[in-house]
Amino acid sequence: MPIYEFECAQCKKKCELLVRSSAEQCVCPHCESSKLKKLISSFAFTSRDGSGNVTASSAAGCSGCAGGDCSRCSH
Repeated sequence: MPIYEFECAQCKKKCELLVRSSAEQCVCPHCESSKLKKLISSFAFTSRDGSGNVTASSAAGCSGCAGGDCSRCSH
């Protein structure tokens, strides 16, 4: 089940929602409007280098929110 990022057309706030099926009606958790626009989100991934060390990378240049510190991210 993918998680998508949306922006609400009514309150202009962004949110991430777990979408179980394409038929599911998504609503804004802030104002409960159903007028949501799906955003193109950056992604983060981790991999192991040749020495077995875990390295983090992302399309947006931050370590991602999985690291517990989103203050450096541009979202």
